[in-house]
Amino acid sequence: MTSQQVTAIGLLSGGLDSILACRVIMAQDIKVKAVKFVTPFFGYELLEREEEYRAEVKAQYGIEVELCDVSEGYLELLRKPAHGFGKNFNPCVDCKIFMLQKAREMMDDLGAQFLITGEVVGQRPMSQRRDTLRIIERDSGCEGILLRPLCARNMNPIEIEKQGLVDRSRLLDFSGRNRKPQMNLAAEMGITDYPSPAGGCVLADPELGKRLATYYENHDDIAVNDILLLLLGRQFTLPSGGWLTIGRNQVDNERIEKLLQPGDILLDTEDRPGPIGILRNSQDPSDKQSTAGLIARFAKKGPKFPEEVEVSLTANGQEKEMIKAAPLADEVFEGWRL
Repeated sequence: MTSQQVTAIGLLSGGLDSILACRVIMAQDIKVKAVKFVTPFFGYELLEREEEYRAEVKAQYGIEVELCDVSEGYLELLRKPAHGFGKNFNPCVDCKIFMLQKAREMMDDLGAQFLITGEVVGQRPMSQRRDTLRIIERDSGCEGILLRPLCARNMNPIEIEKQGLVDRSRLLDFSGRNRKPQMNLAAEMGITDYPSPAGGCVLADPELGKRLATYYENHDDIAVNDILLLLLGRQFTLPSGGWLTIGRNQVDNERIEKLLQPGDILLDTEDRPGPIGILRNSQDPSDKQSTAGLIARFAKKGPKFPEEVEVSLTANGQEKEMIKAAPLADEVFEGWRL
């Protein structure tokens, strides 16, 4: 087998490390087929513009990528990750294992001999310690086929290196949390436009992590739409068990409205700017007045507006039901926050 025939699957998170890992291997005339896994927690919005995204990655980095939606399996993973969570709701080790398992399953179809990631030993305290990297290889079934080009020379060589399919001398020995080596390498490669590493995963966000953990504790069936809604705006669980989401801004409002499902009630202000809301899983008629009061609480105030807010409620495309509601007092709903 010649080097021109060798193919690798690159797990492309979109961050600089995974971009560099792909490019380092491509520089050896090895074909890299990059895969970006998406779930409601990362990259899901790209599914709406997949062709545009693929063209952007190709133009910016010279990398061919495809999207792979693994939402269903990932939502199940979060119920009980074998290696536990980080500080919040982030199952970092199991996340890596899950993605690598999915990539390994694609190897035959894509004609790949090995996998590559942008991991750097010592960069992250939970998922990139040397011992944890070995656990990830073992539990994903990727021992001997997983190459980490950015830190490979700090690790034992794997089979493809021993066979000479990859030139180990052209791999790197990055380690630790210092980002300068990656930035310098990017500059050498002419890569100037890349995401900041400060964004982080929403599952590691303290507020969202707590919200998600609470939701998982109280629901047996969780759909993608539920998660997409849960990540937006302000969240409330009503005493009846109904679930209300209301937007914090116009962007939230637009996203929330797109997530309306059969059985939901859409709430909107009629006489002033204010949040859009979705009431879901409601069986109590009194929820309508309560949620209208919450919409009123966060609607625009001012001398030109009366205290009571005119709120419209629309269910399943039915005619609007109008309710006039005074803003609900904070002490009434403070315990409802999710």
